[in-house]
Amino acid sequence: MSFLVLPPEINSLRMFVGAGSAPMLEAAAAWDGLASELASAASSFASVTSGLTQQAWQGPASAAMMAAATPYAGFLSAAAAQAQNASAQAQSVAAVFESTLAATVHPAVVAANRTDLVSLVVSNLFGQNAPAIAATEAEYEQMWAQDVAAMVDYHAGASAAAAQLPLALQPLDSIFGFLDNIPGLNFLGIGNSKLLTLGIGNTQAWNLGSGNNGQINLLGSGNLGDVNFGSGNFGFWNLGSGNIGSLNFGSGNNGNWNLGSGNIGGFNLGFGNTGSNNFGFGNFGSGNFGFGNSGTGNIGIGLTGNHQIGFGGLNSGTGNIGFGNSGTNNIGFFNSGNGNIGFGNSGQFNSGIGNSGNWTTGLFNSGSTDTGIFNSGDYNTGGFNAGNYNTGFFNSGSINTGVFNSGDLNTGVGNLFTGSGVSSGFGNLGDGSSGFNNSGDNASGIGNAGDYVSGLFNSGIAEISGILNNAPTGFTSGIYNLRNVLAG
Repeated sequence: MSFLVLPPEINSLRMFVGAGSAPMLEAAAAWDGLASELASAASSFASVTSGLTQQAWQGPASAAMMAAATPYAGFLSAAAAQAQNASAQAQSVAAVFESTLAATVHPAVVAANRTDLVSLVVSNLFGQNAPAIAATEAEYEQMWAQDVAAMVDYHAGASAAAAQLPLALQPLDSIFGFLDNIPGLNFLGIGNSKLLTLGIGNTQAWNLGSGNNGQINLLGSGNLGDVNFGSGNFGFWNLGSGNIGSLNFGSGNNGNWNLGSGNIGGFNLGFGNTGSNNFGFGNFGSGNFGFGNSGTGNIGIGLTGNHQIGFGGLNSGTGNIGFGNSGTNNIGFFNSGNGNIGFGNSGQFNSGIGNSGNWTTGLFNSGSTDTGIFNSGDYNTGGFNAGNYNTGFFNSGSINTGVFNSGDLNTGVGNLFTGSGVSSGFGNLGDGSSGFNNSGDNASGIGNAGDYVSGLFNSGIAEISGILNNAPTGFTSGIYNLRNVLAG
């Protein structure tokens, strides 16, 4: 509902109980810091590339690199300017909020007015309070008008600040589309399909890590999803490693909104819980508080049943050896699954710590039949794999052997977007390729941008072999040829 028709009780309460201007000021500081970093990066990048091309590096490759570097440096400078503008507008919005807050009637004043009105009405047996009631209502109407006026000014100020924000920068793909013909010029990493990515083998943008299949994965690798802080996650907004699900804080969880490790379910706080809304370790059920409880709504240790308070045995399951186990035939501590050996396992037949999958050996695996650490896929050997059937580390694709692969069926490092064709090497973007940093299909060599191309740094449609050939169609071999059906 519009603030224009809301009473002062609601408008005032909204203004005074919210987060205030602190988040906007923090955002302004963050934008200012980003602007400084981008400006510094643009200056350093332009200086380095200019120095290279004017001194030791000459020739066609140098010219091609400068053609790619110039718009990129311009993009960084434009992004820095926009970030600085965003910081200024965020500060403006914070200032508008503070002025609006000062102009808004305090909720306590509104509540006092309503309390006075009730008192006057209750005691108005003979109508003696009629003038006072009218004055109180008039005061309330002034509060209503004051709040609405403040909110109108707030809306106008915030809208004006937002209107001064520029449109988003042109997408990087359209600015640097020609870089597909120069595969080696992904300046912030190797084998990435998007720019502004720092790492190897990422398939989307804004990743700080390697082998990620998603966006804005920070300080981690092998994630399949977006905005993960960690490695080997399958989902979104996870802080930790080896999680399946979203919004988990910890490792090896299979579910959502878990705070801890090795939990199966949602909204658990602790380790090795199977169920939902458990607080503690090794609980099997929902709404339990304590250790090794099996049931619902129990408070205590080792209880079996529902809504009990107290202490049961050391374990609430059957055939357990250890403490706090709520499953069956477990050896260790706080296991809520069956046949586990270790600590905080909630799956079946696991050996290790914090595993929520099945038949897993290692630490904090949420997948099944894994051997290693922080795997959220299945049948992986290694660590931080979010795909399946991988041997190695930080793979978000499937059936890979190596590290940082976000494609499938690869052998090597940082291969992405590969389908049924098997690729081997480092940083290849296409299918069936071998070598380094090839962006075409069935390419062999280094830095080739076409299909069925072999050699070094060739760009064309097909059937090219040699070094630095740039023919529009195929059947070209040799060095520095610019047309098709040439040799030499």
